[in-house]
Amino acid sequence: MDQRDEVTAFLRSRRDRITPEQAGMIGGGRRRVPGLRREEVATLADISVDYYARMERGDLRGVSPEILDAIARALRLDEAETDHLYDLARAAEPRPARRRPGSRGDQVVRPSLQRLIDSMGAAVWVRDRRMNAVTANALGRALYAPILDDPEARGNTARFTFLSPAAATFFPEWESSADQLVATLRGYAGQNPRDRPLTDLIGELVTRSEAFRVRWAAHNVRHHRTGVKRFCHPLVGDLELTYEAMDLPANPDWLMFGYTAEPGTPSEERLKLLGSLAATDDPLAVVRAPL
Repeated sequence: MDQRDEVTAFLRSRRDRITPEQAGMIGGGRRRVPGLRREEVATLADISVDYYARMERGDLRGVSPEILDAIARALRLDEAETDHLYDLARAAEPRPARRRPGSRGDQVVRPSLQRLIDSMGAAVWVRDRRMNAVTANALGRALYAPILDDPEARGNTARFTFLSPAAATFFPEWESSADQLVATLRGYAGQNPRDRPLTDLIGELVTRSEAFRVRWAAHNVRHHRTGVKRFCHPLVGDLELTYEAMDLPANPDWLMFGYTAEPGTPSEERLKLLGSLAATDDPLAVVRAPL
């Protein structure tokens, strides 16, 4: 991914979606663009047209936080989009990005972390920012078994979603799940533009999946923090689960996800059943199975 092209495509995609009426622009005659013109964005941000044009050509070097905030307001960026703009600006600086401790290739799970995960009653699993599974507790592994055991996915949620025929069944709301996954992956790519395994994964999916390619070209971003996920599990059927995402500071590249069901719902009963089925296996085999 060329960083300047990323900046250009992101800014253009954001201004294309805002109509002059939404921005409070009056008049302007015939228009050749679907949304705002460059000069209109510059006016809304209170900067020169030349300065904004330089930014949209992909040059964010030296752009101040105040200007970035003004552009975010002009383009009506949400929190995730604003953070992405800041990530793109940081990546444009000439100094090399510092490698965060534990940010690449550290796949050794500390025993203390595994004990914590195993002690939780929720379905818990940990993945990295390339969508690779790292570890899970017994219930988490049972929940995500269709992904973890899929030969095409190889433990990677993105590969499963876009390359495995089983994905459309496992994710009943596949379209929205796919939208959210790509938007999350776009955010990770903005944070780590020099992460070769991440760019290799994106390149693979762009090449092999038209559905991924179309979504990637939209340049949407989102934070993956909390929400509701629906599954059609091959063992217990339909599940509607709420998830919470947690950072792991000792491993900045990893995120831990916990899934629970609303009390008294069919999903709670089915999740308990799944836990019972997982408990009938050798616990060590479930927990330590390759992820």
